[in-house]
Amino acid sequence: MLFEPKLFSETHVMKNGKLILLVVGVLLVFVGTAYTVKHLRDQEQQAEAFYDTESPRTADIVLKTLASGSVQPRQEILIKPQVSGIVRRVLVEPGDAVKAGEVLAEVMIVPDVAALSNAESRLARAKITLDDAQLNHERNADLLTRGVVAIAEAQRTELALKQAREELYAAEDNLRIVQEGVTARGGDNSSNTLVKATVSGMVLEVPIKKGNSVIEANNFNEGTTIASVADMADLQFVGKIDESEVEKLHEGMPIRLTIGAIEGIQIPATLEHISPKGVEEGGAIQFEIKAAVILTEGQFLRAGYSATADVVLDERSQVLALSERLIQYDVNQPFVDVLVGDNTYERRDLEVGLSDGLVTEILSGVTEKDQIKIWNQPRYQ
Repeated sequence: MLFEPKLFSETHVMKNGKLILLVVGVLLVFVGTAYTVKHLRDQEQQAEAFYDTESPRTADIVLKTLASGSVQPRQEILIKPQVSGIVRRVLVEPGDAVKAGEVLAEVMIVPDVAALSNAESRLARAKITLDDAQLNHERNADLLTRGVVAIAEAQRTELALKQAREELYAAEDNLRIVQEGVTARGGDNSSNTLVKATVSGMVLEVPIKKGNSVIEANNFNEGTTIASVADMADLQFVGKIDESEVEKLHEGMPIRLTIGAIEGIQIPATLEHISPKGVEEGGAIQFEIKAAVILTEGQFLRAGYSATADVVLDERSQVLALSERLIQYDVNQPFVDVLVGDNTYERRDLEVGLSDGLVTEILSGVTEKDQIKIWNQPRYQ
């Protein structure tokens, strides 16, 4: 009985603690509910969204694609020597203008030992034959004057003498060709050791120097290039274009060339060739294109300039156009929101034409007076 008041006191305290916890929990639920209601009410009372507008305008639209390449002469001629030997002298430098037939270099022949020996032996035999024919002719001529031999016999010895003389001339000429590459037959003192330009134009490259060995073109070797000559007034752009764009091209299309080394100008060109076969480069199929470069009088471009071609696929002049950022799409139907009142818009379906990715041609749906909502740039007040 002495411990009953203490037990009663502990029980009372436990009951009071549970009650306090219950009251605190109810208060927390109430506060949370009130905060949520206030937050929802604040959201409902946010500022109204407003949008800027923009009107359609008249503009030029050009749809184009780019092709990278370089400027090259249409025909670059490689000049080869007619004989093998050593370069004795070089008479031109890159950049020089030359005419067809002008001497570019001179080659000194290094005779082939076997050919030289044969030529010298042939000349010796020809001299022996000529001496014998001359002796026979003089003997028969004396006998003819005495009436000992017939005229026919004298004619045979005269013919043999003429043939021996001709063989001597041929042997001497052959030896000279082997030694010097020069022939004097028929009064022509020209030499095939002189390397001449076959076309008129500008010397682009001279890859040989004095003292270099050169080889003539033959069935087994293309020969050593003495110089390359090209007409720099007849240039073409050579580039490549992706397969996704090639079917949009056709011969005769205008092209605008931007030269990397020349700032501020565009050079016109005309597409004249599209390769029928593509080549894989970097995982994509590329087709070669060529365009004739149109130069003005006095304009000069260097061979090998890198260039970028703007190929005009389609264009429109002075048409109603609208920025791409204003147009929305409902599946495949383009539309815009047009301002009809105070912050009130209505949907207008559009019929569009050519687009260059920035602006789109508008065929119908809006006019220049309409104010189009910039839908992706809201502002709040």
